Amino acid sequence: MATIFYTKDHEWIAVEGTSATVGITDYAQAQLGDIVFAEAPPAGTRVEKGKEAAVVESVKAASDVYAPVTGEVIEANAALEGDPALVNTAPEGEGWFFKLTLADPSELDGLMDEEAYKAFVASL
Repeated sequence: MATIFYTKDHEWIAVEGTSATVGITDYAQAQLGDIVFAEAPPAGTRVEKGKEAAVVESVKAASDVYAPVTGEVIEANAALEGDPALVNTAPEGEGWFFKLTLADPSELDGLMDEEAYKAFVASL
């Protein structure tokens, strides 16, 4: 079973062992509105914690998706290319952006659990 963490930039990361799946939260997709484009990094890309890793564009704005942790991308969500609205309909499911292998699992220590993220969003 995956353990899910959240960032203050509204990304989620579901960790299973040394691999993880990354996407944006339901709150983030609601703030963006209708998603019209999503681009995830291709497999083999090294992403760094806190740096831009993917791009999402909506009818309201374009935004970067930041890597919650450092690692190497092992799979991009190809389904987003043909149907970027998956980010709206299933942001924390089929609308994931990329999967990666963790370079340093200790980086997870600074992320929020679901309860802390809900409290963070409520404070916005």
